[in-house]
Amino acid sequence: MSLRLKANGYDLSVASDAISAVSAARKVKPDLIVLDIGLPAGDGFVVMERLRSMYDLVLVPIIVVSGREPEATKKKALEAGAFAHFLKPFDNDEFLGAVKKALEFSNGSGSQQS
Repeated sequence: MSLRLKANGYDLSVASDAISAVSAARKVKPDLIVLDIGLPAGDGFVVMERLRSMYDLVLVPIIVVSGREPEATKKKALEAGAFAHFLKPFDNDEFLGAVKKALEFSNGSGSQQS
């Protein structure tokens, strides 16, 4: 996923666990967050909750990726404010399309997808 995003011109900050994900987001203040629900050192939903409680990050779109139970995870992710949800493995073109839409949405020129 990182390689595909970099190959398409996106600058990345990568975190390998829940604690560093929250810390990196606080420091970098990204335009978009791609969040795996199955993170070491904490659940991705807890990370989402923490990010949504931070003033600087509350409106940053979050795209969730997961290998967990597809319907339950998707429902919970969207209810928690995710912009989109992808079940692993996913189609790279669809994922890149969602990234583009999320960035347009965060800049005020798009609409949220489900």
